[in-house]
Amino acid sequence: MKKNSKPTVNKAMKQIRELPQDELVARDAALRKEKFLLRAQAKSGQLESPAKIRLARRNLARVMTELNNRASAGK
Repeated sequence: MKKNSKPTVNKAMKQIRELPQDELVARDAALRKEKFLLRAQAKSGQLESPAKIRLARRNLARVMTELNNRASAGK
C-alpha cells in the first residue's frame, strides 16, 4: 500500500485556515521579508541551504491562497 506523500502539506494548510485574519496578514508580511532576506543571502553567497528559499516561497503562497479565498468569499 502506497503512503500519501503530502500529509504535511494538508496539515500546513489546515493550520493556516485556522488562523485569524490579522495573524494571516502579519504572517504574509513576515514571509515576504524572510523571502527577500533569503534571496539577498543567496546572491551574496551566505545562504546555507537553497531549500529554505523554496520553503519560504511555498509558505507564502499558502498564506496568499488563504487570504485570496477569504477575500473572494467575502464579496
